[in-house]
Amino acid sequence: MDAILNLRGTLARPAKSVVRPTQKEAEAAVRTLLLWAGDDPDREGLLDTPKRVVKSYKELFSGYNESPEEVLGTTFEEVSGFNDAVLVKDIEFHSHCEHHMLPVVGKAHIAYLPDGKVVGLSKIARLVDIFARRLQTQESITAQIADAMDTILRPRGVAVMIEADHMCMSMRGIRKQGSTTITTTFRGAYQEDINEQVRFMTMVRHG
Repeated sequence: MDAILNLRGTLARPAKSVVRPTQKEAEAAVRTLLLWAGDDPDREGLLDTPKRVVKSYKELFSGYNESPEEVLGTTFEEVSGFNDAVLVKDIEFHSHCEHHMLPVVGKAHIAYLPDGKVVGLSKIARLVDIFARRLQTQESITAQIADAMDTILRPRGVAVMIEADHMCMSMRGIRKQGSTTITTTFRGAYQEDINEQVRFMTMVRHG
């Protein structure tokens, strides 16, 4: 399975070894950015800002340290023959775009068709956080979630929809407020059967 994950390139951690700087070096980088922005990192209000930013980055980008395989690795086979769609919708997440490192805020809707086993519902929400807490594009996170569900659980089908607001559009550049980006992707039976896609969309929109 490791070979499959590495070849597909969406589930594994970054393939290139990343040498992380020390906390002191990271804090110095934040000081440099404060100076570049035009402020004084030695004034009272900013004295502890570098330390706070580095601490927050550990949480905001914790997805690099987590494994989708571990989260989805525990499944349950005692499902009394249930084989219909399982949908978890309105999973809130916060991410950062890889182009400007500005926030992306949205909701994920994930459905799968079990093939003899199911996974705990909270694990699906955790999976979203793993990929969200990395530098991302919305297209990538949509595909990564679908690939993780498809490769690790091996269900009959997977459907993913993400709706998100991008601060790089509303805070800078064209500064368009209230615009929402929607991405979808389908695997297995959802990709092959348009009726399953319609049912997924209906369940997401109307319950």
